[in-house]
Amino acid sequence: MSYQHIQTDLKDGLAVIALNREPLNVLNIAMMKEINQALDGLKNEKIKLLLFKAGGKAFSAGVDVGEHLGDQVEEMIEVFHGIFRRMDALPAVSVASVQGAALGGGCELALYCDLVIASEKAKFGQPEIQVGVFPPIAALIFPRLTARKKALELVLSGETIKAQEALSLGLINKVVPADQLEEELQKFLEKFLPLSGLVLALTKKAFLAGLMDPAEQGLQAIEKIYLKELMKTRDAEEGLRAFLDKRKPVWKEA
Repeated sequence: MSYQHIQTDLKDGLAVIALNREPLNVLNIAMMKEINQALDGLKNEKIKLLLFKAGGKAFSAGVDVGEHLGDQVEEMIEVFHGIFRRMDALPAVSVASVQGAALGGGCELALYCDLVIASEKAKFGQPEIQVGVFPPIAALIFPRLTARKKALELVLSGETIKAQEALSLGLINKVVPADQLEEELQKFLEKFLPLSGLVLALTKKAFLAGLMDPAEQGLQAIEKIYLKELMKTRDAEEGLRAFLDKRKPVWKEA
């Protein structure tokens, strides 16, 4: 199937979804719907690995802020979170290859993957707090990926960190020279592709079961806070509109 904003490939147990909305691969609703369609199309395929990668300057600069206001926010959250629910429903091990900035929703997409390889030029961050909102997926996964206090600091500050720091925090698996990313990615994938797809899937299932942590229950609680409390505040509206107007927000709440 042909798409406008992504490219896909499936060969020898490796399914690839490449973000193709250059230069920054901003995730608008149309693009996210295409990702969901691509993931739906993999349900009946025998895949070992699911790879997310991107062309252009950034892996993804995040979700389209213009589609985050008014009546669109509920659809945007539903479609965006649909990506992660579909990833969870697939037994394949997911891998992200990050060549540049992964910010906001782009950071969440990359770090939600089971394994992450990144260029030394990559950077990661959740700047949502700076425009008056918070990142729901990061709120769900960061405490599961790194130390709780550091996870909270990253989400509360909106700080962007370099690939090497992300590696030291356990957020990603490997950092490689920028001009060797594709070569190193292939070496990384080859550690898993010769193995039994069924055994990989069951091992991942057992690994997640061992956490004994119902992620779906947590995500539902986070979504309720986001849509029913946060998005009803004047500061969320002000922060998002200020970003679109290219001005500093004037916070209205205490």
